[in-house]
Amino acid sequence: MAPLAVHRGRWTLEDRAEEFYRLLPVEVPPGTAAISVELDHDRSSAVLDLGCFGPSGFRGWSGGARERFTIGAGLATPGYLPGPVEPGVWHVCLGLHRVPRDGAPFEVRVEAVPAPDPPSLAPPPVPQRRPRRALPAEPGMVWLAGDLHSHTVHSDGALTVDELAALAATGGLDFLAVTDHNTVSHHRELPDAGLRAGVLLLPGQEVTRDTGHANAFGDIGWIDFRRPADDWLTETERRGGLLSINHPLAADCAWRLPMRRRPRFAELWHWTWLDRRWGGPLAWWLAWDASVLPLGGSDYHTPVHGRPLGAPTTWVQADGGTDTPAGVLAALPAGRIAISAGRDAPVLLRVGDELLAVDGDGTYLVDPDGGRRVVLGDRRAFPGRPGPHRLEAADNTVVALAT
Repeated sequence: MAPLAVHRGRWTLEDRAEEFYRLLPVEVPPGTAAISVELDHDRSSAVLDLGCFGPSGFRGWSGGARERFTIGAGLATPGYLPGPVEPGVWHVCLGLHRVPRDGAPFEVRVEAVPAPDPPSLAPPPVPQRRPRRALPAEPGMVWLAGDLHSHTVHSDGALTVDELAALAATGGLDFLAVTDHNTVSHHRELPDAGLRAGVLLLPGQEVTRDTGHANAFGDIGWIDFRRPADDWLTETERRGGLLSINHPLAADCAWRLPMRRRPRFAELWHWTWLDRRWGGPLAWWLAWDASVLPLGGSDYHTPVHGRPLGAPTTWVQADGGTDTPAGVLAALPAGRIAISAGRDAPVLLRVGDELLAVDGDGTYLVDPDGGRRVVLGDRRAFPGRPGPHRLEAADNTVVALAT
């Protein structure tokens, strides 16, 4: 059977400068059970992102993580949305992420294929949960440990949703935001996987461009990453979600996108803050907007990296009677946030009118004006004046943050 479409060519530097995202049309006839798309290019010299739009809109994205995908009514490659294969004009979307000086030859081949059979999967093992860390909280409230940035096989991660949830449970996390790049195909798996593992899985999307990433939190549908960053914020808020600037100082993923209005959140503590004596993230915070609420995220992708999930750990003080993803997200705009290097690391908590340093013996409590007080003992309370505070070690290493 002849393919539905074959597109060949060579992307140039001029092409990338003119338009980053390119749509390649495909006419899909009625009665097509599924389509399969394959991208061929030299990955040693170029990076072409891959995605798909149907006649009714977004059908999936895998960026540079995949070179082929299949979409059918009942099953699709992770990163892509299963559903009816509508007749009409579809588009394969290519992002010209890295194009060498002499250009990037490519071929995209689209074929009609039989509907894929669902895989036969063994039920995931039930993880052994660690007990919740007991931390002092306001009456009726509880501090929940979590991680607000992680990835699965639905983008460029190595673990399934169930495997990631089990890892969070064994690490003692209470919640985890699953924020795959430019897709929401993982959202439908989150409630059941979270229930099996005993972890609150928060729906998210890492809205990803080559000049900046942001996490859109909430069950709000897909956010169009091709639009300006101002639109990300407006549309996320309109749908009832929360937008956070991600890793603003992280190498070539640093935030360089203009915005007329600032989001309320920024991922100030990211795994790339390797030497926390370096004041760059704190300086960026003050320069960007000192009223922005800080978040932490491990940006976990794979065990091969050797970085644990929950490093850093973001703590939220939530209503003790409503352990739900919505309850965790509701605590964030209220500013009931603390960040520590890990789940069992020293932490600084705002409880009522006090700031409480837990396991921070020998550190400094640094106030918004830079004033310092010595923390003596494993549980020390201080008057809780408004504004961000932090714990620092004697060598100025940031140990914990509190809003």
